[in-house]
Amino acid sequence: MMVAAVMMTGCSVSYKFNGASIDYTKTKTIQIAEFPIRSSYVWGPMGPLFNNELKDKFNSHTRLEQVKRNGDLKLEGEITRYEQRNKSVSSEGYSAMTELSMTVNVRFTNNVNHSEDFEQQFTAMQSYESTQSLNSVQEELVTQMIKDICDQIFNATVANW
Repeated sequence: MMVAAVMMTGCSVSYKFNGASIDYTKTKTIQIAEFPIRSSYVWGPMGPLFNNELKDKFNSHTRLEQVKRNGDLKLEGEITRYEQRNKSVSSEGYSAMTELSMTVNVRFTNNVNHSEDFEQQFTAMQSYESTQSLNSVQEELVTQMIKDICDQIFNATVANW
């Protein structure tokens, strides 16, 4: 018990409650473009769900003003992949689990500090039992993948962990 107390006092962690580490004296605005779907396989609501979630994430977790152009920060890209594949096979040789995945390509520009600019792909996956139809689980799984990808994008752009 004493060792744990000593170890805990030996280091400190600094973070902000909103998860963002932004210098608001220099960075005041963000421009988030609509991300079109460039995937060959598409689920209609996926685009609007993604675009709304991404904007909501920055709106609710930062004090950045969202602007249409000339933002201090700029996010753009496209949804490049949406696919499903067999993940595991049962002892009878049939597919037991199916994996759904989504990939988004992101171009981030920091007009205040261009050394932080990047282009990167973010992917999320969700699995479901093959006895279920994709139609019955698609909305829930896509919503989870979108949330996961938006969290990844947020962390890569403004969390600087």
